[in-house]
Amino acid sequence: MTRCAVFGNGSWGTAFAMILADAGCEVSLWGRRKELADAINQTRVNPDYLPGVRLPDAVRATADPAEAMAGADFAVLVVPSQTLRENLAAWAPLLGPSTVLVSLMKGIELGTAKRMTEVLQEVAGVGPERVAVVSGPNLAREIANRQPAATVVACTDESVAKRLQTACHTPYFRPYTNTDVVGCELGGAVKNVIGLAVGMADGMGLGDNTKATLITRGLAETTRLGVALGADPLTFAGLAGMGDLVATCSSPLSRNHTFGTNLGRGMTLEQAVAATSQTAEGVKSCESVLDLARRSGVDMPIVEAVVDVVHNGRPTHEVLKGLMARSAKPERR
Repeated sequence: MTRCAVFGNGSWGTAFAMILADAGCEVSLWGRRKELADAINQTRVNPDYLPGVRLPDAVRATADPAEAMAGADFAVLVVPSQTLRENLAAWAPLLGPSTVLVSLMKGIELGTAKRMTEVLQEVAGVGPERVAVVSGPNLAREIANRQPAATVVACTDESVAKRLQTACHTPYFRPYTNTDVVGCELGGAVKNVIGLAVGMADGMGLGDNTKATLITRGLAETTRLGVALGADPLTFAGLAGMGDLVATCSSPLSRNHTFGTNLGRGMTLEQAVAATSQTAEGVKSCESVLDLARRSGVDMPIVEAVVDVVHNGRPTHEVLKGLMARSAKPERR
C-alpha cells in the first residue's frame, strides 16, 4: 500500500489527505497542534478547517513529524509558502531515501524569488526527479464534498508523475500528468495575484467586462513569465493555467478573491487580514512574483498594480485608472 504524509492540516491539506485515502493510500496528516490531531482521530472530522466532513479511517492525524514521515512514499507539503524553508529544514532529515516531495503550495519565496520546487530541492538536497507539483482548479471545500474536479500532477520524471497520479485518482478527482513543472507552478502562484485583482474589481462594484479583462490579461502576463522561464505556453491553456485562474477569480470560496473583494470595498490591509481566517497566498507572493518578473525582464502591469494596492497603500480606483491609461498596444502574449 502506498504511504503518504501530508504536512499541513488546513482545509486543502485535509481535503487532499481525504483524496489520497479514498484512492487507497495510507495517510498521515500532520499539524502543529496536538489537540487538533487528537480531535481529528477521535471524531474523524477536522473541526477547525473542514467541519462536517468525515475523513476516511485511513487518515491518521499526528503532531509528530517523525511519525508522519515514517515510511512515506510521498511527502505532501501544504504549508504557507513563506514558511516552507524553515519547516523543511527541520523535516528533511526525516525523509526516506526515495521519498518524493509533493508541493501543493502556490507561491514564490520572498527574497529569493524561487519557486517552491526550487526551495524543496535546495533544502532537502534532492534532484528534480524526486519533486512533484499538484496544481489546478481545486477549491478545498468542493473537493471535500467529493464534487468532481480535475488537476495536474507534474514532475520532470514522467514515471514519478504517473505514480502520483495513481495515488490520488478517485471517482471524483481526476489527475492529469505533465512534465512542465515550471509552468504548473507559475500558473498556481500568479493566479492568486490575479485573483486579488479580480476581487478588488468585485469589491468596487465593477462588472463582468472588467473582470474578464483582468482574467484574460492576467493569463497573458502569466504566460509571458512562464515562457521566459522555460515553461510550455500550452500549459497555461490547461487546468494548471486557465482552469485554476477561473476558479480562483470567480469563486467566493477563493481566499484571494475574498481578500481582494475586501480591499475593493475599502478595507485596509490590516482589516482584510483580520477578516480572513486562512492564508491568502497572493498577499505576500505578489511582491515575490513581481520580483521574479523584473529579474526575468517581463512586464506584468496587473501584478504591479496589486502590489501598489496591497503593499504601497494606493487606492484601488487610482490603480485601475493607471492600468487603463497605459499606452495601447496590439494584443499579444
